[in-house]
Amino acid sequence: MDFLEYTRKLDREDPLAKFREEFYLQPNTIYMDGNSLGLLSKRAERTLLHTLEDWKEFGIDGWTQGRQPWFYMSEKASEQLAPLVGASPEEVIVTGSTTVNLHQVVATFYHPKGKRTKIVADELNFPSDIYALQSQLRIHGFNPEEHLVRVKSHDGRYLAEDDIVEAMTDEVALVILPSILYRSGQILDMKYVTAEAHKRGILIGFDGCHSVGSIPHSFSEWDVDFAFWCNYKHLNGGPGAVAGLYVNRKHFGVLPGLAGWFGSDKQKQFDMEHTFMSAGNAGAFQIGTPHVLSLAPLIGSLEMFAEAGIDTIRSKSLSMTNLFIQLIDTELAGMGFTIGTPREEAVRGGHVGLEHKEAARICKALKENGVIPDFRAPNMIRLAPVALYNSFEDVWNVVQMLKTIMEEKQYEKYKNERDVVA
Repeated sequence: MDFLEYTRKLDREDPLAKFREEFYLQPNTIYMDGNSLGLLSKRAERTLLHTLEDWKEFGIDGWTQGRQPWFYMSEKASEQLAPLVGASPEEVIVTGSTTVNLHQVVATFYHPKGKRTKIVADELNFPSDIYALQSQLRIHGFNPEEHLVRVKSHDGRYLAEDDIVEAMTDEVALVILPSILYRSGQILDMKYVTAEAHKRGILIGFDGCHSVGSIPHSFSEWDVDFAFWCNYKHLNGGPGAVAGLYVNRKHFGVLPGLAGWFGSDKQKQFDMEHTFMSAGNAGAFQIGTPHVLSLAPLIGSLEMFAEAGIDTIRSKSLSMTNLFIQLIDTELAGMGFTIGTPREEAVRGGHVGLEHKEAARICKALKENGVIPDFRAPNMIRLAPVALYNSFEDVWNVVQMLKTIMEEKQYEKYKNERDVVA
């Protein structure tokens, strides 16, 4: 098979190809790090500049006037986001950061009582989540070494859902898991583990940082209690973009564990009463004033997701990661690479994890050659072909560059250690 011509055929037939021109792609560069930080789009730039113009023109009246009044900006973005997570707009709020939102949901839904004092997480989770859970346990007077249960992985790459269910004992009060594992890209069966948690009277939530904008979700249908995620990866909201939070409507009316002014009923917020009047939906879980300039780009970016459709995005994403795996198998055989990502489509997220003992050095060589990857210690090269701005030919070219780097041993000029920011 002529793979290069095949990739060009796929690009000619790609229904999402037109969106590539919407992004600022640098010349002679192939960006494969969209699962860490998505690229800037012209629409995100436009909505940010509009917000700056509104500040310039209206001053404080920008809260209620202008192209997108700031007072309602979080709710506007929530309405756009809701279809991507399978929820109603009232169940979603764009607010805070990933870790702040995690603290919020644990402060709200973790109620240790009797012997139900433990929180279940996993040993492959992103460290920030673990730090937050440890600190919440300490606030309640519990030793995290005893009360934070981290489900073990059999191979250091994947988690078995049955192992997660086995950890749901009558000592567990709360379960918090990633929807997609950040290293390997494994998708957990959220519907299954949610049902099993509820059978045991346990609340459960998910960290959707690596899934929202990459795969479809059905949080409400699955009866997930809550979820939280960042919006700067697959959703291209920009560095430090305001994060997302989902709260199942069955929990509406529960007072937030960390109450703040912007969680108020918007019609009563400026009454300045000292009695908290909850927004009555996911908006109640906001704490502080919206970070308007970090929220504005997301409004523009989400317009494209509405036009493209998450199912079409997922279909192209799978086609690109399938192509990556096929090319790695054929072009990089015998060069020491191992694919650390599920081969089964149903459980593979939006990136390919490529393991190699020289991974840090190889990543540096890729960057020198105009390919932007992502390194995760100790040996993982993450490559994320993003449906809205990467092409199938990009995938071919990245694998050819990897082949050249290995054949010419270009990586040997670098130290096999990560930079300060990996």
